[in-house]
Amino acid sequence: MKLYTSGSASAVMTSMPKLVYISEKVWRTAAYKHKYRIQSLLRPGLIQSRRRVDGICTSDNHDTFERLNHSSLDPMNPVYNFLIDYYGIKGSKGIRRLTRWSPDSSRLLHLAHDHNQEEVKGIIVLGENVKRRATNIHIDASNQHSTIYQAAMEVSHGLGGILLENANENDMGGTLHLRGSIPVPAVRSATAGKISELYGILYNPALYYNNDNRTSSSNNNNNDKTISQYQWYASILQTTLQSEPIFHCHGLHEWAMQYQPHGAPPPPSAKYQANRPLRVSQQVINDTVERKGISCTHVDALRFFAPAAKPLNHHGSELTRTDQLRLEQKACVHAHMDLLKIALKLTPFLDAELLGDVLEVAIEARRLDVEASPYDATAFGVGVVPVETKEGRKLYRDRQRVLMERTDTVRRRLLEAYETFMWLAFGEETHAISTSGNSTSTVAQGPIQQPYTPSLATSDQ
Repeated sequence: MKLYTSGSASAVMTSMPKLVYISEKVWRTAAYKHKYRIQSLLRPGLIQSRRRVDGICTSDNHDTFERLNHSSLDPMNPVYNFLIDYYGIKGSKGIRRLTRWSPDSSRLLHLAHDHNQEEVKGIIVLGENVKRRATNIHIDASNQHSTIYQAAMEVSHGLGGILLENANENDMGGTLHLRGSIPVPAVRSATAGKISELYGILYNPALYYNNDNRTSSSNNNNNDKTISQYQWYASILQTTLQSEPIFHCHGLHEWAMQYQPHGAPPPPSAKYQANRPLRVSQQVINDTVERKGISCTHVDALRFFAPAAKPLNHHGSELTRTDQLRLEQKACVHAHMDLLKIALKLTPFLDAELLGDVLEVAIEARRLDVEASPYDATAFGVGVVPVETKEGRKLYRDRQRVLMERTDTVRRRLLEAYETFMWLAFGEETHAISTSGNSTSTVAQGPIQQPYTPSLATSDQ
């Protein structure tokens, strides 16, 4: 998906529809399905309060399921607590952050070339009657859709976007994201221009990042800093996709956190899992780590190794953030989990379905991570992958390979989402970024063939 090549990308931009209009029935149905899916994925890790319904104490009825959105993740659950510790999904607010729905921004680029849709004077109508062909709407001065189109163009300064029919202020921050939302007023009251009725809510990355007003040098410098965040994560995604997988790490990062050879002080990182009993002895942990050393490529995982374990890592005892571009590889379970951090960076301009897919593989990766650890997590319904044995290492490699193949598709889609987003939000600046004052940066020309390393690339996990 080459969005940075000036010729092809500009052609898409000039021919794309100005407004993608999604009917209320379509987007509300999609939003409900997304919320239901996220709640289903998170349900095993939530703190669920039981209550009495018709004299029966239960937490499995439909009403209770609806109330799960107001619960929070259990910090004691070893599979789901990574969402709290690594990615800040805390309390009911964190759950709502994941359940909010957002449309697919790539519609703004591709619908003009989709022969199953019909463009009518800049409006693509997606409604309950749309199957293989869109509803044929004739725009004229008396047509309601002409009025909606004009209202959307007014608030978007002619850039348009994706308009969700009849979305209102009550939806923002609840069903939909408040960030990036633009109300499209239908009626204004006579006092203070207060909006009393909306045609809907509009989303467009170009509006959020002010892509229609980039004339001053100071504004361009600020945009360079903003773009660098997304260039960094896109580079991580691409270099990981191009990497050679490593299947002999056997998930020993958790073992390295507990490593304590004779005479060494207790490892500081042991406190992070102090609430979990070990399923093996300290001697087994030491022997497993020392058998062939450690082959950990994940920069953040290494930071939590016991001091005595760091020199045993074949990829370095001390790693910097820029080493991530060199070392991140497609079989790493922690790299799979980090896809959630990368995906959340794009909200609300990321397809909600893709966010659900990312969350699903992140949880599956964490489950394998915990099952291969030296901890006993069976009380939480977690199995055991005994990597201290030959059979257990083979089992880990088999599951690691299956998970990698599944995650590869998700990672590729996320990279495409980043490319689409950066083109929509920053346009030509995506491949013409000023690098003054950043001597460590390598600017990507065209699609991200060479990694772009921003000076602000610091750990946020």
